[in-house]
Amino acid sequence: MKKILALAAIAALTAGVSAYAANPFSDVTPDDWAYQAVSDLSDQGVVEGYPDGTFKGERNMTRYELAQIIARLMAKEDQLNAEQRATLDKLAGEYADELANLGVRVSNLEKKVGNIAWSGNARMRFNQSYKDDGSGDAKDKWDGRMKIIAKAQVNDSTTVTGRLRYDMNFKAADNPDHVWMEELKVNHQFGDNFGVTLGRQDLFLGQTGTEFDDEFDGAIATAALGKVNVDLGYGRLIAGHLGDPSKEDTKNDNEMFLGRVYGDAGRISYDVEYLDGKDSLDARLFGAGLTARLGGDFNVFGDYYKNTEYKGDPYTWTAGLGYGHADWKKPGTWDLSAQYLHAEKGSFIDDATYNVVPASVVDTDGGSASVAKYWLAQGDVILQKNVKLHAEYAFDVKTDTDTDYDDLWSVSLNYIF
Repeated sequence: MKKILALAAIAALTAGVSAYAANPFSDVTPDDWAYQAVSDLSDQGVVEGYPDGTFKGERNMTRYELAQIIARLMAKEDQLNAEQRATLDKLAGEYADELANLGVRVSNLEKKVGNIAWSGNARMRFNQSYKDDGSGDAKDKWDGRMKIIAKAQVNDSTTVTGRLRYDMNFKAADNPDHVWMEELKVNHQFGDNFGVTLGRQDLFLGQTGTEFDDEFDGAIATAALGKVNVDLGYGRLIAGHLGDPSKEDTKNDNEMFLGRVYGDAGRISYDVEYLDGKDSLDARLFGAGLTARLGGDFNVFGDYYKNTEYKGDPYTWTAGLGYGHADWKKPGTWDLSAQYLHAEKGSFIDDATYNVVPASVVDTDGGSASVAKYWLAQGDVILQKNVKLHAEYAFDVKTDTDTDYDDLWSVSLNYIF
């Protein structure tokens, strides 16, 4: 294909990216039919001429030259609309070998079909929790989990995300024979600073996820106000107990209003949250969290939640110290942390981010413990790119009962793809 024809087609792909461009080539004049296309692409850094300042548009373009242009466009993919990105993906697929020879790894292409991007994660885990007989003895579990995530670009402002999940208990004779949709959400963006997410979506509370890290059914509106973000939402927590764990309808009807403000200020990350459950739940929680990066890979972190609608105004808090940073892409990187947790019945939702959660004893229906206190140590090591070893150990578990609770521990291999 003639070089000038190929560049005209590429210019159509990038329409709208550049508003104005000057002519950089001596052999392309304003009278040429492709003048604007060539000038725009040159201004964007997509095409280059020869050392003598010419473009030579009448010569044939090689596949290698076109691959170079595609590689430069891929670096600007975030500036393209959904239709343009889909076209770019097709071009990248056709020229994948040439791109590979240029050292360009077409990671996005490898995971895309049309406007759908695929990703996922998997886990192999040994985990401990407490037996249901109230003895405080630990029970073991070997399990595995896999999640497949599809994110579809509907248009420039709308995405649909779905996440399929399958769990397997390696100690059980039978396992569920179905895969379920763990997450299904639609995000609409209204400009750069406001968006609404509808459906079943992830909800991580606080800095640590001690209070809640699971799914939320409902709607959340997000406004980005500079370095400060504001969320307002209404819906239902799909797990845990919001408020009084002894009420039968609580676990299946965790309806609430959510308001939170969060952001970063220098080395500080913060959040302030308000959770107001419907009247029957006895749940009105105020929370705040803080992470301070001290330098030298040290950080301190903590969360605090108080329920002013439950008898006695119970509270749950954690505080700890961390060191290091485990980067999924950098084998050999690692981190360690140690924290203290104090959980009281009525303030602890009990769907925490951790694998071992002794605090769950205060959330047991009809359980006698109202307070749980313990230490938790965690560590991560990146064994290979996208492969992480994670371990947790909870110890010195104390409650307001006479029960002697075992220490709990967990170790897992985690994979992302």
